Amino acid sequence: MITGLGIATVWVLDQDEAKKFFTEKLGLEVRHDVSFGEGGMRWVTVGAKDQPELQLTLMVPGPPTMDPESAEQIRSLVAKGVLGAGAFIVDDCQKTYEQFSARGVDFIQKPEKRPYGIEALFRDNSGNWFSLTQPTGEFDQTADWDPCAQK
Repeated sequence: MITGLGIATVWVLDQDEAKKFFTEKLGLEVRHDVSFGEGGMRWVTVGAKDQPELQLTLMVPGPPTMDPESAEQIRSLVAKGVLGAGAFIVDDCQKTYEQFSARGVDFIQKPEKRPYGIEALFRDNSGNWFSLTQPTGEFDQTADWDPCAQK
């Protein structure tokens, strides 16, 4: 029986730079940073201090999880900025937006009202986009929002 999600993968282009971004700019903590043998795979995980059961593993596409052609395709999609990697839940989206902006986080959408809460979108230093979401509890179908509209 599944009891929860423990690790989610975020594909990154450089583990050292990603580790700095997720810890210094977003305030996550390092859980693991281990290399397996000389030139082997590196396992880097980060997570929110108050959520010890969930880790993000910052993985560079490549062996042993995929062949070189697939790795290049993933790297290309990450660099292109088309991969959404998830949503971070926050208590105050506007305040977090201001804090992260001051730390140099690249936002592609300022905080806006959505049917599910207040949301801002940002990119990590590899190109992945994330949501900062301040949930409101109930889904508001009257909120003026069209997710398919071009900005």
